[in-house]
Amino acid sequence: MLLRLLRILWVITRYRLDTLLPHERLPWPLRLLFKLSPLRLVPIGERSRGERLRLALESLGPIFVKFGQVLSTRRDLLPEDVADELKRLQDQVPPFPGSEARGVVEAELGLPVAEAFARFDAEPLASASIAQVHGARLHGGEEVVVKIIRPGIERVMRQDMALLYRFARLLTIVPEARRLRPVEVVRDYETTLFDELDLHKEAANTSQLKRNFKDSSHLYVPAIHWELTRHRVMVQERIYGVPVADLAALRAQGTDLKKLAERGVEIFFTQVFRDNFFHADMHPGNIFVSRKHPHDPQYIGIDCGIVGSLTREDQDYLARNLLAFFHQDYYEVAALHIESGWVGEHTRANEFAAAVRTVCEPILEKPLKDISFGQVLLGLFQTARRFDMEVQPQLVLLQKTLLNIEGLGRQLYPELDLWQTAKPYLERWMEERAGVKGFWASLKRQAPELSHQLPELPSLVHQVLSQAELEKRQRRHQGEALGGIQRHLAHQGRRHRRLRLGLLLVVLAVAWQPLAEWAGGQPWPALAAAAIGLALLAWH
Repeated sequence: MLLRLLRILWVITRYRLDTLLPHERLPWPLRLLFKLSPLRLVPIGERSRGERLRLALESLGPIFVKFGQVLSTRRDLLPEDVADELKRLQDQVPPFPGSEARGVVEAELGLPVAEAFARFDAEPLASASIAQVHGARLHGGEEVVVKIIRPGIERVMRQDMALLYRFARLLTIVPEARRLRPVEVVRDYETTLFDELDLHKEAANTSQLKRNFKDSSHLYVPAIHWELTRHRVMVQERIYGVPVADLAALRAQGTDLKKLAERGVEIFFTQVFRDNFFHADMHPGNIFVSRKHPHDPQYIGIDCGIVGSLTREDQDYLARNLLAFFHQDYYEVAALHIESGWVGEHTRANEFAAAVRTVCEPILEKPLKDISFGQVLLGLFQTARRFDMEVQPQLVLLQKTLLNIEGLGRQLYPELDLWQTAKPYLERWMEERAGVKGFWASLKRQAPELSHQLPELPSLVHQVLSQAELEKRQRRHQGEALGGIQRHLAHQGRRHRRLRLGLLLVVLAVAWQPLAEWAGGQPWPALAAAAIGLALLAWH
């Protein structure tokens, strides 16, 4: 652990990543710290800042490469030179040797490569942070790609995750950071990241996505060859599309970029709301465009190692929140956040709505094409501090994917109006969900269970009525028992009062001698008191 931390610090120093920080925007103590830092003694060298950042992320391993891949999709937030370098992380990570790749394939399949494939290319087609892909041909003549997990990658990833957990727990000491729930976010990230190491899961995800978009003109998903797929090896149909980031090639073949960008948004919302199963790693290295019908473009999606889904409740709240934003109904946004538990129940809806309005109005007053969803999210997170709003780990993956989609869409078509493109789809989905179609779909979904329970309905009704009658008798018996206890306690109270009065009269009779003079020397009061007292004691 300590060695890994020292390596990270060494890489930061070697590539002078401190120079990438905007020092002029930092608080003065940090500016002073960097000014006096011994890092300034290390030469920067001739490499550009983007190249130094890319090389540093490559040196540090898959978790850091993934971070660079996410950054590379947001060209609207990065300088162009940095974005161009980070784009290389999508499929140009330094490969591992072809001999090692053959060894992994033979170990997983349990037979020589020559028996499994008619041809296996030693040079990889692409190399990413966790796996690399080799071209091959089956004995039947079909062209395929073979995806192979990097040897020894799991050990490095576990070391990095341990560091992330320590950093997340350290953040929880700070009250401001605690609401971000860093440990839960890291735990969710760990789950999705390690799922990528199991190519059986990726193959299953790919089959599901292909089934969801069967015969779709918007998205094509290549088929899996299950007989040659194992834990660390996956064989898939080879596709020949144009990388979505190759704008020059897309323009050269006459691709309708506006339609392509809008279809990307529609595909995303279809996955989230229609199928509740979305590709959550949609960086440009995983997306191609078919060479067929450039005026009616079709996406080709690969690498389904990371997928996401939401509960029906989160689906509903998310759609209603987005529509409320589209309509600038801030009170509805506030009410939904409180209802869903995303902010505390003690939060006043009108105060939260006013805070959201203050953040969003300056943004939403711009033309929709100039609005960045990332800007809205950032503004909402800043507002949430006042209301102790916690980050929802189940939504983090979705937010990251939506930011990727927005960045990709703006790259394809800078005038993309993400909100206006999504609004009709969401309104249609909500209408179907809440209307007659939604009721009918819910009824059909529950029909098997209802049909199983329907014959048992009379028996269930009899059981319910019997249980109700039993509970009624039990309550009556309990009432009678409580009444008896109350009567017994009342009787005991009367007996105790008689006992105390009798004792008092006997004591008075015994103590009569000192009081005789006060009573005129007559003995009859003492005798009467003694008689009454003894009678009361006898009655007790």
